[in-house]
Formats: sequence, structure tokens, C-alpha cells
Amino acid sequence: MARRFSVQRQRGFTTIAITCFFALYLPIVVLVFYAFNSADSLSSFQGVSLRWFARAFENQQVVDASLRSLQIAAVAATVATVAATMAALATTRTEPYRGLTLKYAFINQPLMVPEIVTAVALLIFFARIKIWTGYTGLGYLIAAHTAFCVPFAYLPIRARLENMDSTLEKAAADLYATPWKAFRYVTLPLLWPGILAGFMLAFVISLDDVVITEFVKSAGQDTLPTYMLGQIRRTITPEMNAISALFLLMSICVVIVFFVVNRKRV
Repeated sequence: MARRFSVQRQRGFTTIAITCFFALYLPIVVLVFYAFNSADSLSSFQGVSLRWFARAFENQQVVDASLRSLQIAAVAATVATVAATMAALATTRTEPYRGLTLKYAFINQPLMVPEIVTAVALLIFFARIKIWTGYTGLGYLIAAHTAFCVPFAYLPIRARLENMDSTLEKAAADLYATPWKAFRYVTLPLLWPGILAGFMLAFVISLDDVVITEFVKSAGQDTLPTYMLGQIRRTITPEMNAISALFLLMSICVVIVFFVVNRKRV
């Protein structure tokens, strides 16, 4: 009897896999390692110290940029996830019809367009609105990040919906549940892992965006990525490593919370 094909049994698979993991994670390990460097140099480790973490917390520009990044990412990810959930329901919980594929392409189009094109288009569009209204607040950054994050939230939510059995929803309808009650008590609890995954993906995409933010932001609206970009152009210190290490820790905590929540729901 012929053995089933398995990529893990192919010659060199383990070597290639280990090489890929090293290429992905070794730079991150080095970054975290030098975040605890007591020296001013990025190439010479002279001892363990928390001085750069303390300096990052004492730097008001870093604190302001970090809080601004978290605020924009949280609002943009929330709005994008709500919009993506409604779009996913509208494009999956329906009979196939003419033009449905076009809607899929329209929703996912921002993934295919180069980010610089989107950034320039938003710059021109928002520049006209700024002239007409005189408003120069964070609303432009939030709107830009929301529009850019919708397809990232849409993909895991739609994937979850497509893999969900609609029998329970039909049973709820047979038991005289209104569409809202069927969604609230049946669809939403089953869809929640996909919604959470979509929110996390949108949040991370918004949090580390540089190109769109650099084009859309007004004076004094630096996010942490644009602030770090500006500092790197001047001088690089282990303070940048410390800031990156803190955000890496935050992302790890978010992933852990996601798995814990999903595990409890299962």
C-alpha cells in the first residue's frame, strides 16, 4: 500500500524549517538582548541594565506617541472589525448572486493596492477636507487606519463564517427566534473567535503602520512607529530596542489572552 505524501518526510525539510525559524526570530532575540545593554553602543554589550527602559518611560515624546498609537489602533480596529463583521455576514449568509465576487474583490482591494498609492490618495483627499473644514485632529488618522484595516479583519471573520454550520441558525429560526436573537444567541457566540482574530490582526496592522500615517498625520501627531523612524534618521540608541521590546511583550500578552479566551470558550 502506497504511503500518504507528507512534506515532513521530504529530505531537507527539518533543515529548511530550522533555518526559516532562525531567520525570523534571531533578529528579534538580538534586539531584546541589546535592549538590556548598559552601554550606549548597539554593537558592544558591556553589561545588563534597565537604563534604556527607564529612559523610554521618562521620555515624554515616547509616552505621548505610544498612547497616541494605542488610541488610534484601538478605535480603528474596533470600527474596522464591526464593519468587517457586517460585510462578512452580508457576503456569506446569502445565496450566491451576480456581483457577489465583485463585492469580495472590492472589500479586499486595499490588500492588493500598494500602500504608497493608498497613502498619496488619502493625503490628497484629506487635504481638501482640511481646507474646507479647518479640522486637523486625529480623526483623519483614525479614518485612514480604519479603511486600511477592514480587509484584514474581514478575512478571518469570513473564514470563520464559511466554516460554521448554518444548521443551528436555521433551527433558531424554526423556533421563532427573530433574526437579531438568532444572531445574538447563536451566530455571535460561534463567530466570536473569528471576530477576536480579526480585531487583533487589525489592531496590529494599525499599530505598526508607517507609510499611511506618515502621509496623513498633521504636525504633532507622531505615532510610535513614525517617532522611531524619525529617531533612527538622527541617531540609534538602545532606547529604540527597549521600546521595541516593550511592544513585543505587549503583542505576546495579546496572543496569550486570545488563546486563553478561545480555550475557555471551547
